[in-house]
Amino acid sequence: MALAKTQIHFGNFIVTSQVFHVTAYSFALINLKPLLPGHVLVSPRRVTPRLSDLSQAEITDLFMTVQKVGRMIERVYKASSLNIAIQDGADAGQSVPHVHTHIIPRKKADLDDQGSSDAIYSMMEGEAGDIGKHLREKLDERPKFPRIDHESRKPRSDADMAAEAQMLAEEMDKSTTNAP
Repeated sequence: MALAKTQIHFGNFIVTSQVFHVTAYSFALINLKPLLPGHVLVSPRRVTPRLSDLSQAEITDLFMTVQKVGRMIERVYKASSLNIAIQDGADAGQSVPHVHTHIIPRKKADLDDQGSSDAIYSMMEGEAGDIGKHLREKLDERPKFPRIDHESRKPRSDADMAAEAQMLAEEMDKSTTNAP
């Protein structure tokens, strides 16, 4: 069951079932292929490609939502830190032309097998972080070329993402009732 009462778009993709938190101007959603467990996105409800296109109210709400969701993700995934990143425009690696903030829970030495904790940046910029490609592939179950991707990162099913969205929605409710 979708949390949102109306259809929610991420770029030209309908992501309503992946949404776990909605505010007046923003929404938080489950990532189809998270770089690390708990990797989620926060985006403004209005589809706009660049951060500079947002109104003051949208910017304020977006970053307040990032802060609130980040606290919950850190708690739920028992992280000690977060990567919070925006790829603002195609030349910065943005693959879906809709402002979105990545929230990635981190733990000590979680990417040592990739070289260091800084490996997250090359993961975001490379094939692994191409959200638009992953969403397009999900829509087209018959890709024209073989997929080249990190073997351990498989696209999640709609049911799996909806279940995680529901769990995180419940965790957001807990965060709201226990907020300082």
